[in-house]
Amino acid sequence: MGLGMLASRVMRPTASKLPRNLLSHFHIRPIVSTPESSAAQAQPEPEPTPPPRAPVAGARVHFKNPDDAIEVFVDGYPVKIPKGMTVLQACEVAGVDIPRFCYHSRLSIAGNCRMCLVEVEKSPKPVASCAMPALPGMKIKTDTPVAKKAREGVMEFLLMNHPLDCPICDQGGECDLQDQSMAFGSDRGRFTEMKRSVVDKNLGPLVKTVMTRCIQCTRCVRFATEVAGVQDLGMLGRGSGEEIGTYVEKLMTSELSGNVIDICPVGALTSKPFAFKARNWELKGTETIDVTDAVGSNIRIDSRGPEVLRILPRLNEDINEEWISDKTRFFYDGLKRQRLNDPMIRGADGRFKAVSWRDALAVVAEVAHQTKPEEIVGIAGQLSDAESMMALKDFLNKMGSNNVWCEGNGVNTDADLRSGYLMNSGIAGLEKADVFLLVGTQPRVEAAMVNARIQKTVRATQAKVGYIGPAADFNYDHQHLGIGPQTLIEIAEGRHPFCSALLNAKNPAIIVGAGLFERKDKDAIFSAVETISKYAKVVRPDWNGFNVLLLNAAQAAALDLGLVPESGKSIESAKFVYLMGADDVNMEKVPVDAFVVYQGHHGDRGVYRANVILPAAAFSEKEGTYENTEGCVQQTLPAVPTVGDARDDWKIIRALSEVAGVRLPYDSLGAIRSRIKTVAPNLVHMDEREPATFSASLKPDFSHKMSLTAFGSTIENFYMTDSITRASKIMAQCSALLLKK
Repeated sequence: MGLGMLASRVMRPTASKLPRNLLSHFHIRPIVSTPESSAAQAQPEPEPTPPPRAPVAGARVHFKNPDDAIEVFVDGYPVKIPKGMTVLQACEVAGVDIPRFCYHSRLSIAGNCRMCLVEVEKSPKPVASCAMPALPGMKIKTDTPVAKKAREGVMEFLLMNHPLDCPICDQGGECDLQDQSMAFGSDRGRFTEMKRSVVDKNLGPLVKTVMTRCIQCTRCVRFATEVAGVQDLGMLGRGSGEEIGTYVEKLMTSELSGNVIDICPVGALTSKPFAFKARNWELKGTETIDVTDAVGSNIRIDSRGPEVLRILPRLNEDINEEWISDKTRFFYDGLKRQRLNDPMIRGADGRFKAVSWRDALAVVAEVAHQTKPEEIVGIAGQLSDAESMMALKDFLNKMGSNNVWCEGNGVNTDADLRSGYLMNSGIAGLEKADVFLLVGTQPRVEAAMVNARIQKTVRATQAKVGYIGPAADFNYDHQHLGIGPQTLIEIAEGRHPFCSALLNAKNPAIIVGAGLFERKDKDAIFSAVETISKYAKVVRPDWNGFNVLLLNAAQAAALDLGLVPESGKSIESAKFVYLMGADDVNMEKVPVDAFVVYQGHHGDRGVYRANVILPAAAFSEKEGTYENTEGCVQQTLPAVPTVGDARDDWKIIRALSEVAGVRLPYDSLGAIRSRIKTVAPNLVHMDEREPATFSASLKPDFSHKMSLTAFGSTIENFYMTDSITRASKIMAQCSALLLKK
């Protein structure tokens, strides 16, 4: 009973509760109905159809076959839905938001929280809308007293053993249990016994557990099994002794484990590094993209003041759906560690000394002018944006050199045809494939979100996966065909048993690892892969299954912009080396007397050999254009201010060009993008994927001998792949705990 009803009963005395001697003072007037009024009551006016409501969260319905459409009535409003939809989905299309805890649109249906109960006409009791299929003509009522009472009862049971932790719980403010308790719960509880408590589990350095708060919705168990592909979590016990946990005392070792934090509807699973740092209403959210790999996952950076406090995923069906990898989610503490603040010049004693921008640029320009053009080399790092790479290439061209490339692309990579270095089927398009051939790539560590798509496809359609490369840990069924090019030659010649699977496939997909770009026999390897593509009909007008899985965020844009060096041996003879965030270059090849300029945001490997350091902005502090492995162009936006005296990469090169007397003709982002448009027009179409026009016939045939050296692992440590992740303390803990064999 609500407080309002109680108050009204106190204020309004009823006849039954009045003393008998007071009743005589009240004049009771009888109500007499006339024939006209009773006739009017006998024929009530027909209720008008309620106006249509907008679907929940912009839900859209796609009818594969118009004949499969059925009509149901939600609160009296007719709505057309495809056959096979559940009652809950029909309600969402009709614009009615049904409360739920266990249901999640990307997981299997459990139907165990009972919060989504609705009334269905001719059903003796309320039904769980998440598990009930909608039938033609079904009349669904979501707002009746029966449905409200049922939800109130379910909520009372859920809160029976739930601790009153809201003031100290990290989920507070974005908690489904809080919101639904306010909207659908009772104003009081009747439970007076002792609440049960549960021992917390240790899931590793990323996920904090307070298992007493768990409501046994099993979302995390289903996520681990169905999406992450690991059998780490499960349900133990029965009744009130039911607990979520690991079967034996072990850590959760999946590279997607952080996503259980997002799908947990209560405060049972929260972020360990974010614990007690801030409330969600104190944070400023900035929608941007991830640059730790070539997938370009859509993320939201939550910051307070100058500090990034957490990273969350954004929905993008074509790229990362609503998941992100643990590296993407937790590397953010590296953004404030080992940062370069001021321009520095190495003195005669070998120590760095902070100087002004004017002095640093003057020294770099003077040395550049004293060096022969063919001895000038520029290398873009794996986190470089398209604007800075365009500026670097233009600057070196004006200095007379064309020896500029992006690390990870190798030196003689063919950048003529985009189809030769992109994922042509697209990340979402991998779901249409029925046979995969992975050549020299381990998607689980190279691109976790691409691996999640393959795992989803294998689980849904039992697609076959063949793998050529070193022994690796996959989270789906696969055939390890071999470790090197010998197996590839056997498949290309049609002698391998896996050939029959490729030939019988409707949509075969070949995924080649970008680690092969560094091999000397890469042309022969790609030629063998193209031979397989031809006889297995991997490339057709309606399907392009020839894919290259890139490693770094900068690779695709660098090849689009033509960052390919003139000479393969240019770094061995270089006298002036410009490293723009390039930390994975083999510095032993650089001559001892070479002048090295390091422009970047972290004091990483490239700094040790540098003569001049120019501090740059990280991806979270600048606006930059990136192209992912499937050719989709996206943009980062500044979430926090730059550190110290750092500047955007392209601005530093633009200033250097003016000091050097070869002024670049752009002063703003708009102007530099106009320049990019003349070189690679696809890089200015934001959030669009420009497919490559495949034409293998244009490629010359290679007669190079293929080396029989086995393919190697491109990434040794999933958690530390670039300067930001190597500076992260959280990533160091993950490396120490989760990579122990």
